Amino acid sequence: MKKKLCLLILLFIFCFTTLEVKASTKKALLTGNEVNLRTGPGTNYGSIASLSLGSVYPLVEEILFPSQKACSEGWYKIQYGNTVGYVCSSYISIMIEQDNHVTPSNNCEQEMASIGFPQSYWSGLCNLKANHPNWNFKAIDTNLDWKTVVEKESQCGLSAVPTDNTEYIDFSCSNIFGGSFKPASQKAVAYYMDPRNWLDEKYIFQYSYLKYDSASANTYELGVNGIIGHTAFYQYHQSVGNNLSSITTASGSSANVSPIFLASRMLQELGSSTNLYNLYSGNHGYYNFFNYGVNDSCVKANGTTTCGINYAKTAGWDSPRKAIEGAAGLLAANYINKGQYTTYLQKFNIVPTQQSVLFGHQYMTNIAAPSSESKITYNSYKSIGIVDIGHTFYIPVYQNMDDTIHNSNNGGSGSEENNVTSLPISTIVTSSGYKYESGTISGIASGTDVSTISTTLGAMSGNPNVIVTDKNGKQVTNGKIGTGFKVKISNGKTTEELQVVIKGDTSGDGIVNALDLLQVQKHILKSYSLTGVYLKAADTSKDGSITALDLLQVQKHILGTYTVEQ
Repeated sequence: MKKKLCLLILLFIFCFTTLEVKASTKKALLTGNEVNLRTGPGTNYGSIASLSLGSVYPLVEEILFPSQKACSEGWYKIQYGNTVGYVCSSYISIMIEQDNHVTPSNNCEQEMASIGFPQSYWSGLCNLKANHPNWNFKAIDTNLDWKTVVEKESQCGLSAVPTDNTEYIDFSCSNIFGGSFKPASQKAVAYYMDPRNWLDEKYIFQYSYLKYDSASANTYELGVNGIIGHTAFYQYHQSVGNNLSSITTASGSSANVSPIFLASRMLQELGSSTNLYNLYSGNHGYYNFFNYGVNDSCVKANGTTTCGINYAKTAGWDSPRKAIEGAAGLLAANYINKGQYTTYLQKFNIVPTQQSVLFGHQYMTNIAAPSSESKITYNSYKSIGIVDIGHTFYIPVYQNMDDTIHNSNNGGSGSEENNVTSLPISTIVTSSGYKYESGTISGIASGTDVSTISTTLGAMSGNPNVIVTDKNGKQVTNGKIGTGFKVKISNGKTTEELQVVIKGDTSGDGIVNALDLLQVQKHILKSYSLTGVYLKAADTSKDGSITALDLLQVQKHILGTYTVEQ
C-alpha cells in the first residue's frame, strides 16, 4: 500500500510541477541592409518588405529552398510578423538562440513581460513603477541583433565619448573630435546604448516622447526657465529684453515639440558659460541656439563661429524667435517625425521610418548626450513638481542582449565564456548611480550608510568585490560614509581604490553640519587649509574655487532651505 502511495505522489509531482525548460532554436540574422523579403523563392516573386541589417527572424524551416530565379545557393523561409516569406541565403547567417523560460513572480513583472520586455529589464522597470505608478513603458522591438548594432554604431567617426578611460576609446580610429571627446570603442557604445544601464529616474527621460503634451502646457514655461534660467545665454537675452522661456514654449507649441526637450537641447549645445557668445548674442546679426551647422568637419576647416553663423544666415535666423522656431521646426521635421522621437533615438537611429538611414542620420556624435539631457529634463520636472505625471517612455529591446561586447584592435566584438561581464571600474560606479573620476567616487548623498554603497556597487554585473575603509584605514561595513573614506573595487581583472567626496562634508563625518561650515569659512579666511578630497568637498558650487557662494550653500543646506547637489 505504501509503495502504491509513493508512486502516486511521484506521478502527481511529475504531472503538476512546473519545470524550467531550456530549448534552442535556429534563427535568421540579416547580414545585408534593405534586403527584399519575397513571397516565393526567387526574384520573380513580389516583395513583401525590406529587411534591415542585423534584424533577426525565426526560421520556418531549416532547409534551403531551390531558387526559381537568381540567388543560386537557395532561399530561406522565415517568419515575418503574421506572415512568412523568402530571403536569399546570401544575406542570411544562421544563429542558435537559447530560450530560457523565466516565469514572472509578481504583477509588475507580468505586465512588463506582456508589454514585450525581457526578464533582464523587469527589476529596473518595476523599481521605477513602484516609485512612479503613473509612468508608462513601451517596448520598441527593434528585431536587431545586439552585436551587429554595437558594431555599426562604433564605426570610426560615428560615435565619440567624453572620457580618458582606455577601454572606452577606439585607438584604431584616427578621427579627431573636439575638446575631451575620443572615438568610442565598442565597449563604450554598448554601455551607453544598453537601456538596462539607464533604468533610473534621472536617466529614463532619454526615452521620453518628445512631442508637445497639451496636458503639461501650463507648466512648460516654468520648466524651461528651470533648465536655462541660470545660463549665460538666457541672462544675456533677459538683459536685452528677450524672454527665452516664453519664446521656447511658444516655439515648441507651434512645432509640436516638447519645450522641455528644446530647452535641454539648447543647454546641451550652448552650455551655461559664455564660450559660444557669438552664436547666441546676435553679435554677427544672426542667432543659432542649437549649433546647427556646427559639425566636426566644418569646425576643423572654419571654426565654430563661422559654421554656426553661416548656417543661421542661410536659414534667415536674424532674431532669437526665428532661430528657436526654425530649429524646433527642423527637429520636428527631420528627426521626431521620422521615427527619432526620443533623445536616445536621435543619437542611435535604430528604428527609422526609412531603412536607408539605419545607423545614420543621427543628430549628435556624443554617446553620452542622451543620458546628459535626460538628467537635465529630470531636474527640471522635479523643480516644478511634475515628475510623477503620466510620462510615457519608449525603450528599445534588442536580440541576443546577453552577448558580451569586448574590444579588439579594431573594436571587435564577441561572446565571452558563460556570458560573464567584467565591467570597467568606472562603469560599475556610474551604473550604480554614482560619479567616477580618476581616483574619486562622488554623487553620494550625505548620510548614506556604508552598507548601501557596498550593496549597490556589489550588485553590478560580475558581482565585483567592494571593501570600504574609513579615514584611518580601518575596514567598515556600516555607519555613515564620509569624505576621505576609501572604496576599493575589484572586478576580477583590475582593482581601483577610490576616495569618497561628499559635497559639503569637509570634516569627513558623512553629514553636512556646523563643523563643515566653520571649516569652509576658515579656509576662505586662510586661517585653515582644506586639501585633496576635502577641498573638493568644499566646492559645493562646482566652479573650481572656494568662495562665499560655497559657504552660503553649506549654511542654507544646514538650515534646510537648500540641498547641496552631489
